[in-house]
Amino acid sequence: MKKKRAILSGAIVLYFIVCLEILIMISPFAGLFYSVFNPFLLETAKYPATKWLGSFYLPHMVVPPDDFLKFIRIMGSVLFVTGIAVFLTCAVQVYANKFLRKGAVSKGLYSFIRHPQYAGLGVAGIGLSILWPRFLVAVLWLVMILIYYFLSKDEERRMLNEHPATYKPYMERTGMFLPKKIEGLIFPSTVIGKLVLFASICAFTIAAAFHLRDHTVRHLPLWNDTNVVALAILPDDLEKMEHRMGDILKTEEVKTRLQDNEYYLVYFLPPDYVMQGLIADTGGEWKLYKNRHALRMFIDWIIHPFSHLKEGRHATHASADHVGQSMTAGVERRLVFVRVDNVSIGKPSDLFSINAVRIPEFMIDMDIHSLSIHNFRELPRDTGWGTVPTPIF
Repeated sequence: MKKKRAILSGAIVLYFIVCLEILIMISPFAGLFYSVFNPFLLETAKYPATKWLGSFYLPHMVVPPDDFLKFIRIMGSVLFVTGIAVFLTCAVQVYANKFLRKGAVSKGLYSFIRHPQYAGLGVAGIGLSILWPRFLVAVLWLVMILIYYFLSKDEERRMLNEHPATYKPYMERTGMFLPKKIEGLIFPSTVIGKLVLFASICAFTIAAAFHLRDHTVRHLPLWNDTNVVALAILPDDLEKMEHRMGDILKTEEVKTRLQDNEYYLVYFLPPDYVMQGLIADTGGEWKLYKNRHALRMFIDWIIHPFSHLKEGRHATHASADHVGQSMTAGVERRLVFVRVDNVSIGKPSDLFSINAVRIPEFMIDMDIHSLSIHNFRELPRDTGWGTVPTPIF
């Protein structure tokens, strides 16, 4: 029994490790983590039936483009913080009772439901699935809640053996994960009914994730012309991009590097945008584990979601020198050109297909008013994180 619990607990730990991939990305252990995790992602990416697992279903580099997605983004932080707070509060109650030898906890949230810690972690898991929205994370969340159910049943068997006089009446007046009356309406008593309920939750979760991805792609701030689609990272840049992209593509440095029979996705972003390493390897300073502010930004991203609805998932942090340069040189933007293969183009949003293959080509730092180029660089085929599948939006 102990071995079974260890395996189930290990699976839950794995879920949170995958969910906190973004935190691992900024740590010295990133290489060790990806040496184990990335081969799995790359293996699933080989097949159309599983490639979607490594894809993202919510905007992760682009500021959420409409109010609905902004609300989802805020709820990610709210659910994660709330779930962790519930878990920690209940953990204090449990260990205090163990230390004082008061038996099973039955006060606070435990007076309504028997497993508020698992419920809290389940809610936190939904929040994490929004904050790091790989389809794989959503699938693993489904596995996690199933494991929580089995762990809960095991704990209840043990508590009935240890406290038969008090725990059975407690079970009769409380729900497992929801208050008794609510749980009685939605939670079936038969095994078949429970299987149907879990299958329904799985279907709804995966369908909702695909719907969110489709909604995101349809509302991205795009500009397109023939075989080029440009994507504005920041909402205020959409007008600038629409006004200047046509002239930018006509410059000699850009025009000579684009092939008429190829399709290109262009990321239109500030030169110091922190998340650019997920688009392409534009330089070592944009690999998050090399940025001394990365941990602070990660915490700020969770605790203060509203600022990122204006500035992006990780806000830009221009130095004083760069700000001064921008004021004198005009409006500088970095344009990262990515070739897109393995996709049939019928409309601009088709470049964001899950099966599309993105190959970084080159980047240009340009004053978009004067069209003068400040920096040019040919890009390696990989992103700042090597071959790790990264967000496309």
